[in-house]
Amino acid sequence: MTRDDAIYLAGLFDGEGCAQFKRRMETKRKGKRYNCMIISLELSMTDEKTVRHLHNKVKVGTVHLNRKNKSPSGKPHYKDQYRWRCSHRDANFVAKFLYPYAITKKEVLGKIISHYEY
Repeated sequence: MTRDDAIYLAGLFDGEGCAQFKRRMETKRKGKRYNCMIISLELSMTDEKTVRHLHNKVKVGTVHLNRKNKSPSGKPHYKDQYRWRCSHRDANFVAKFLYPYAITKKEVLGKIISHYEY
């Protein structure tokens, strides 16, 4: 990925993306509770071409179509969304590219990078 790609994608991700880094207690087998990490990056948009461009540049994660009007309560003006998502080590890989150019998501991207640099 070039520097220009990283700058563009960081701006796109700052505006339309979601970065998560948090701990959560989850109940697993036999009622035991475990401290789990939620580490993920997501970007949702109605423009498929832009989401596919991100996916092609970073070469990790998945793209899914989220259909908005499949339920009876769906409103006719809702558009389908394309959602790119990656998690854990893939999120770390992408965070390293975006971090130098990010503004609003910089703090969370930094936490993801720090978590994997131990």
